[in-house]
Amino acid sequence: MRAFVLLLVTAIFPAMAARAADYFVYIGTYTRTHGKGIYTFRFDPVTGKTTPPTLAAESSSPSFLAVHPNRRFLYAENEHNGEDVDGKNDTISAFAINQKTGALTFLNKVSSRGEGPAQIAVDKTGRQLLAGNYRSGSVALFPIRPDGRLGEATGFDQEHGSGPKPKQDRPRAHGVAFSPDGRFALVAENGTDQVMIYRIDAAKGTLTPNNPAFFKAPAGYGPRHVAFHPNGDIVYALNELESAITVLAWGASNGTLTQVQEVATLPPDFKGTSAPAQLQLDRAGRFLYASNRGADTIAVLSIDPARSTLTPVEFVPTGGKTPRDFNLDPTGGYLFVGNQTSDNVAIFRIDPKTGRLTPFGKPIENVPEPACVVFVAHQ
Repeated sequence: MRAFVLLLVTAIFPAMAARAADYFVYIGTYTRTHGKGIYTFRFDPVTGKTTPPTLAAESSSPSFLAVHPNRRFLYAENEHNGEDVDGKNDTISAFAINQKTGALTFLNKVSSRGEGPAQIAVDKTGRQLLAGNYRSGSVALFPIRPDGRLGEATGFDQEHGSGPKPKQDRPRAHGVAFSPDGRFALVAENGTDQVMIYRIDAAKGTLTPNNPAFFKAPAGYGPRHVAFHPNGDIVYALNELESAITVLAWGASNGTLTQVQEVATLPPDFKGTSAPAQLQLDRAGRFLYASNRGADTIAVLSIDPARSTLTPVEFVPTGGKTPRDFNLDPTGGYLFVGNQTSDNVAIFRIDPKTGRLTPFGKPIENVPEPACVVFVAHQ
């Protein structure tokens, strides 16, 4: 029956044929309690079935992952809680992906050039990796070699300053993103209430503060994550300490950010303590999703097709506690949430017309402290 469905999809909708493939779901975790590293399981988007999670590679607190554009390599930042590792500070690790079995083979690791790396990103060419170091407030740029291994950092900047809230006692670089053309890098500076803007020299592998060097958020907002709209003209900044999303117009020619709108990630009647963690957009740029730790919900927001502004749609419980990270599967039909405190991964179906979420099956259990979710096609 499944073969007939795949044949029918291929015959009637050729563009959807590639979407029928199985995927490996990789989960980055913390290893502070009983976790051991990066876990994986298979997911079939046709049936919605998953396999039991298994350990793909042992690694020390690989709490954020990034996949190379060729889908052959996976990168993990390792948070060692400030401990010295191999004579260096915290590290970024490179792995080769076995696209048939999902197993990961360790390639190498390099110093993150700081403490507490929070997020990493790989550029569209697959030649550079960007990392933000949260505890030391620094950003570093690394070359990616043809064999997938990482070189030592060629670009580096130590940020400075602080903010008015207790967690803003120093600079705290968090979310990172490359501009669509690869000429700029954005860094969400949680400690100084700024979105930093850097120029990138791809040939030299250097980072240089832009002019202007940052967008200044309101005091105490604590930008945590940044994401470009598929149109390349808009950036969404998630503010951790204010539970708000700032919509920013992106000036691609000279690297500028201008505020367009601000929207809360929580409903007006919410009472309690909560802090957003992650942003994701669907590939068409019609919907934006944000996770709320404390409220333990996913905020669903629709995106205006003309202005790219946001309108809240709903706030959906995540089926667990502390939804640190989540991601949309490559077909755009499902959303996977890693509930860090509950040690599970919950799955939701996405309504293609409204963006609304519906729980799908039972959460996947026995995934220790899940902190990141990425997908790689099975071959």
